[in-house]
Amino acid sequence: MNFKRGYLVLLLFISQISFSQEGIAVYTDYLSDNYYLIHPSMAGAANCAKVRLTARQQWFGDDKAPALQTASFNGSLGEQSGGGIILFNDRNGYHSQKGVKLTYAHHIMFSRSDVDLNQLSFGMSVGLIQSQLDQSEFEDFDPIVDGRIQKDSYFNVDIGASYNYLEFYTHLTVKNVLESRRDIYTDIEPDNLRKLLFSAGYVFGDSDRLQWEPSFLFQYTDETKEKSIDLNIKLYKDLDFGKLWGGFSYRRSFDATQYEDNGSISSQRLQYLTPIVGLNYNNLVFAYQYSHLLGDIQYAGGFHQFTLGINLFCKREKWDCNCPAIN
Repeated sequence: MNFKRGYLVLLLFISQISFSQEGIAVYTDYLSDNYYLIHPSMAGAANCAKVRLTARQQWFGDDKAPALQTASFNGSLGEQSGGGIILFNDRNGYHSQKGVKLTYAHHIMFSRSDVDLNQLSFGMSVGLIQSQLDQSEFEDFDPIVDGRIQKDSYFNVDIGASYNYLEFYTHLTVKNVLESRRDIYTDIEPDNLRKLLFSAGYVFGDSDRLQWEPSFLFQYTDETKEKSIDLNIKLYKDLDFGKLWGGFSYRRSFDATQYEDNGSISSQRLQYLTPIVGLNYNNLVFAYQYSHLLGDIQYAGGFHQFTLGINLFCKREKWDCNCPAIN
């Protein structure tokens, strides 16, 4: 194994541990009409209650390949409140976690009518997560490896705010507000897992023509000071039975990693390109994403993600705007 390949394996191993222990890792599944998955203030913000099932998989045929499944439900609780629940199962090699999040959100309306959207929302999620490290298949080459399946549970809190005004929206969320110590990761993981998420977007066009929605998501990790941004574009076309949509997401890290390449030092930033396609058929939602890693250093296979959803209990008249996340 040469230096570049060995470094890549080490980098992926460390990143797998880091991503798998922060709760639900922030991928691009929020673009499949699922902003509640990363922003608790979106619980019950939409016209309908939403059920969303997602499955994310890399390297089909390998039972240790990174995989994530989520099931979420959110809807209104009265005129100004919303609630939700998220269940998730995240596996990354020998590391895995399962968890549940319960959410409460409060929505303040500034609208002058029942169809004009002008809504400020606040939300909080409380999560209980169980982390697991399976050492049963490890070679006995290190005194700290005892061959057991180690488990540890903890809880944490996400807080956030959202503002939806007609076709414009913006969200601010702080994930993992509390410091959390897990005994099975004390030597390789910090107690501080806080992450800041800030996103915004706008929908252009009208229902008679093609609509397009540019947006971005900025992430900042408090402990390591790492930063990244998603630049997204989605297109929508209204049909008699629903809506056809698709687009692209480009994720780029602001922080570069150095590696040796034929005796010289090179650097590379984490970059992903994700095409997305989806269909809203009446109250059903279907979506598919494929995330492909860009750059000179790569590993085999991208990430496939499937989303299945249904909208329920639509109570109020739709807002008079092109706002897919709310209507």
